[in-house]
Amino acid sequence: MFNSLQDKLDKALHNISGRGKITEINVAETVKEIRRALVDADVNYKVAKDLTKRVQDKALGQNVLTSLTPGQLMTKIVHDELVELMGGSQEGINLSGKPSVILIAGLQGSGKTTFSGKLALHLKTKRAKKPLLVACDVYRPAAIDQLKVLGGQIGVPVFTEEGSTNPSTIAENGIAFAKANGHDVVIVDTAGRLAIDEQMMNEIKSVHYFIKPQETLFVVDSMTGQDAVNTAKAFNDALNFDGVVLTKLDGDTRGGAALTIRSVVEKPIKFISTGEKMEALDVFYPERMADRILGMGDVVSLVERAQEQFDEEEAKKLHKKIAKNEFGFDDFLKQINQIKKMGNMKDLMGMIPGVGKAIKDVEISDDAFKHIEAIIYSMTPDERRRPSIINSQRKQRIAKGAGRKIEDVNQLMKQFDQMGKMMKMMQGPQGKQMMQMMSKMPNMPGMGGMMGK
Repeated sequence: MFNSLQDKLDKALHNISGRGKITEINVAETVKEIRRALVDADVNYKVAKDLTKRVQDKALGQNVLTSLTPGQLMTKIVHDELVELMGGSQEGINLSGKPSVILIAGLQGSGKTTFSGKLALHLKTKRAKKPLLVACDVYRPAAIDQLKVLGGQIGVPVFTEEGSTNPSTIAENGIAFAKANGHDVVIVDTAGRLAIDEQMMNEIKSVHYFIKPQETLFVVDSMTGQDAVNTAKAFNDALNFDGVVLTKLDGDTRGGAALTIRSVVEKPIKFISTGEKMEALDVFYPERMADRILGMGDVVSLVERAQEQFDEEEAKKLHKKIAKNEFGFDDFLKQINQIKKMGNMKDLMGMIPGVGKAIKDVEISDDAFKHIEAIIYSMTPDERRRPSIINSQRKQRIAKGAGRKIEDVNQLMKQFDQMGKMMKMMQGPQGKQMMQMMSKMPNMPGMGGMMGK
C-alpha cells in the first residue's frame, strides 16, 4: 500500500536532509519533488499544488532547532499537511437509531457485499452489536447468495425476500424484521450501479428516502485511482452520503484516491479494507495513514490488532508454563494462530517503523507458516508437549511426515529453543527492567503518543 508514493516522498525529503538551514532554494526543490510524487500517485493536481504551497509557506522562515535536522522538520510539516488533507481526525459511525440503519452504496465490483459482511463482523465483535444484513441487490442473484455465505461465516443473519424486485420494500421489511427480532443495527447491501445510469441512481435515492438511514456509506475501489474520486462526487451529489469506504488498499494502488477524496467530496473516509479476510477492516485514522505513507509505520494499529487477539486467561497459563519450562509446540501453534488472525502478514510487518520500506519488494505469503505447522503436526502429542525428547531419529520421521528437509526441522527446533530462552528472560528481572525503561521513553514522532498511554 502506497509503496511507490512512499519511495518518492522519501527521496524528495532526503534531498533536504543534512542541510544546515532551510532556504528558499532547497525548499522549492523539495516541494517540487513532493508535488511530482503526489501527482504520480494519482492525486488531483490542484489538491497536490495546494498542499505543497502550504508546505512551502510553513517551511520558509523557520529556523532549524539544534536537535532537529531540516529533513525531520520538513517531514513533520508534510506529515501534518497529509493528516489535514485526509480529514484531520478520525470520524466514527453513527449508531444512534433503534435500530441503526446503514445503507451501503457504490459501483459494480467495488466490494460492497464483502464490506457489508466485514462491517457486520466489526460491529458484532468490537461494538457488541447484534447486526442484521439485508440483501437488496435484486439484479444479481449471486450477490444474495454471497451475502448468505458471508453471514453464515460470521454468524450474522441475512434477511432476503425471494422473488421481490423492489429494493425499497425489501429494505423496509428488513428493518421491521430487525425490530421484531432484537437487532440493533441493520446493514442494507444494495446493487452496484453506474453514476451515469439515471434509473439506477433514482432507485438508490428511493431506497434512501424510504428507510432514512442514520449512515450512508459509499464504497469505492481504491485501485480505480482518480476515477474513484469523480465517481464519489457524482454519488454524493445524488445521495449526500455520510462517509467513504476504501476497499482493496492491499492491491497495487497508487493511493491517490485516499489522499484526494476527502478534499473533493468533503466527506470523511470512515473505513479501509486491506484484504480478503473478514477481519481485514480498519477504522480510518488520518494520522496513522500519514505515518504509513511517510514510512513511520503504524505501531498503534499493530498493538490494537494484537490486543484484539489477546486472551488474558491463556496468557496466564502461558506465563506459568514458561516459568516451569513447559512451553511446548502446542503453545507455539496457538501463538501462530493468533498472529494469523491479525491480518495480512506483509501489511502487519509494514506497520513496524522502517520495515515497510525494507520489505516492499519482498513477497510475503499468508501461507508463510504452513511449513512450520506441517512440521509441528507431524510430531506426536508427546513430542509437541516435550520437545526435549526429539532426537535425530525422531527428526527424520518428522521431516518425512511433513514433506520437508531435516534441515528445516533443525532450524525450527533451534528457533523454538531461542524463543523459549528469550521468553524466559523477559519474565526475569532483566525483562521487567527493560519494560520499565520502555514505559519511561518519550513519545516518538508518528506513534500517536502510544508510549504515554
